Amino acid sequence: MYGLQKRLVLLLRRGRSLFLQRSSAHSGDRQLKQFSQGFWLALGTVVLIVLSASWLGPIAAFESAQPPLVQIIPSGPLLAQSTTPSPQPLPPLQVHSLPSTLASWRDRSNQGDYFDQIQRLPIGALIWSQFPIKVYVESPVTTTSTGATAKPESPAQSWTRAVTQAVTEWQTYLPLQLIDRPEQADITIWRSPPPLTKGGPKPSDRNYRVRSAETRYELYAQQTGTTSPVLSHRCKIWLRPSQTAQYIQAAARHELGHALGLWGHSPLQTDALYFSQVRQPAAISPRDISTLKRVYQQPTRLGWRLPAAAAPLS
Repeated sequence: MYGLQKRLVLLLRRGRSLFLQRSSAHSGDRQLKQFSQGFWLALGTVVLIVLSASWLGPIAAFESAQPPLVQIIPSGPLLAQSTTPSPQPLPPLQVHSLPSTLASWRDRSNQGDYFDQIQRLPIGALIWSQFPIKVYVESPVTTTSTGATAKPESPAQSWTRAVTQAVTEWQTYLPLQLIDRPEQADITIWRSPPPLTKGGPKPSDRNYRVRSAETRYELYAQQTGTTSPVLSHRCKIWLRPSQTAQYIQAAARHELGHALGLWGHSPLQTDALYFSQVRQPAAISPRDISTLKRVYQQPTRLGWRLPAAAAPLS
């Protein structure tokens, strides 16, 4: 598009020069030169505007009209989905029964929720239907010491303790189980900076930037018995270790909220899922749980059997 505009400008300039040469040869009228200069510049501007509107408009509409890819691994909680169509048939949208912990939840203070901020996904609600949800937290390799003096807690141990505390906080509202083997976990939490890969959508139109925490999910077909597999998902959370224990715990609390189904952000600082880091991080709020409960009442394709013709998701 830019090349076409550049060539058009060159052609217009060339035509303007020829016109001026002919005008000078015949009359030498200075006013005619000025008129022709203004005419060609105005014409060039109009043509470029028309071409930009007619070319760029359909391109933008075409890009936004593409169906989203279902087999995706997003790079963050508020990310646009890929525009590649899915080649695989998926289960129809259906509603699961509420977990007992959420079914009994009541917000007696009537603080409301931020359900309107939850992102819509091609798979429906990003929720769990098999409980307990198995969570693995990366732990440092420890060695036994025979000395009488206890060693101070290492940064890795402090990180693990802060993250484990965040898991415990969410256990009040959803059944979670800490396990020691990451390959068996539904949610894994790693003591590492978030990977900066260009394969997934980026959090904004700006350049990639370093983030302190990130959650991703991926879909897979879980084989159970001899029947068709179930559409399932698993989550990975990365937490940058170079933070204080308070902020590590707050980041873990926040990212766990995403992994448990809150695929969006709250606009209020008093919620754990507030979109930005603050000096005094909030605990899990009634608004967080009210939103989570509404999410778990929504239809989803997760937890339901794939159609017989569907190829396995890897």
